[in-house]
Amino acid sequence: MSSLPLGSELIALDVPGLASPTNLYVHGPADKFVSQTIRSTGLWEPFETSLIVAILGPGDVFVDVGANIGYFCVIAASLVGTSGRVIAFEPDPKNCTLLDASIELNGFEGRTVTVEAGLSNTDSDGQLYLSTENFGDHQIYAGESGRASLPIALHHGANFLRTRIERLDLLKVDTQGSEYAVIEGLMPLLQELSRPPQIIIELTPFSLREAGASGAALITLLNTLAQPFWIIDHIEHALVRSAASELSLWCDNVDACEGDRGFMNILVGPGIP
Repeated sequence: MSSLPLGSELIALDVPGLASPTNLYVHGPADKFVSQTIRSTGLWEPFETSLIVAILGPGDVFVDVGANIGYFCVIAASLVGTSGRVIAFEPDPKNCTLLDASIELNGFEGRTVTVEAGLSNTDSDGQLYLSTENFGDHQIYAGESGRASLPIALHHGANFLRTRIERLDLLKVDTQGSEYAVIEGLMPLLQELSRPPQIIIELTPFSLREAGASGAALITLLNTLAQPFWIIDHIEHALVRSAASELSLWCDNVDACEGDRGFMNILVGPGIP
């Protein structure tokens, strides 16, 4: 195992519904969002966490694109058990080091695969532009000036996963604007599966535009799966049924306001039984 980043700390997660205690390595004080929140509360995005606990069970397959330090990965690995599988894509080496350390510490190596790369609609080399204060906000487009960057690999999602999984129960995509390219690359596989997965994905029109796509284009692409759309309401802790047309209109309205960085997380699929 590689040396842990300076200042990293081991935190006991406080996640209801897990079969056994689960721990996570987090970054030090320089990461002012995900790591800081988990350090303070033992949780990150409590309602989204509860959705993942409700969706996944023994034997399931979870793919996490933009896994960051592995918070959702270790939770998923606990839920799917020894007969299930977790595949995590995370291009930042420091985040990957923490993720791998947490997987090893919890004894989840046999059910978890970490891929130090991003997913896209092509196999190519890329650059990861780094945030200095939010280590979950690295992105694969230049965007604002002044960000340092590092070279990364990008894999075509369907081509990479097609020979590695036979089913997919839950897909999470949180890639700071490159969600369209990720879904476009995965779409051939998603359409081949006997049952489409539930998908939790971030919808940020500003970032999608910066990456060369749009929020409306992402919704149109996801709508080809012919699955219901739900807004994940983190305030009311509820799933709110929506329609592709309503979400596309919201994206257009956000796009019409210069500098508006509004976002939401959505669930694509039948929802929670």
